[in-house]
Amino acid sequence: MPEKVRDVMTTRLVTVSTTTALTEAARQMRDQGIGDLIVTDDSGRLFGLVTDRDLVVRATAEGRDPDHTETGQICSRNLTTVTPDDDVDRAVALMRDRAVRRLPVVEDGRPVGIVSLGDLALDRDRQSALADISAAPANS
Repeated sequence: MPEKVRDVMTTRLVTVSTTTALTEAARQMRDQGIGDLIVTDDSGRLFGLVTDRDLVVRATAEGRDPDHTETGQICSRNLTTVTPDDDVDRAVALMRDRAVRRLPVVEDGRPVGIVSLGDLALDRDRQSALADISAAPANS
């Protein structure tokens, strides 16, 4: 039986609202030792994904004020998602085809997890450099 996304996904999600200031989003990433945050709308449904790269490329490099720019303004919105019951092979194919490093996992439009390249490396090839990096504690 094929392995399911629920078997490899990270369920410890850190979410922010669309109105969260970028300064607060950056603090959340720093404090949690992560590089991405799920952005949800007022009803808790997936709105987008904001990464540390987004903070640099879509905000800082454009001269936006991080105290007055909201995550909903710069987050990636055109997301590819999977469900917990999707096969891991489908997630791998989607990541490859769409050249993305992470996929939000949703049920009924609500985020329940995220699957990343690191998660897949840990699951599929524990001896790889990416698996070693993904298993290491976060740099503070």
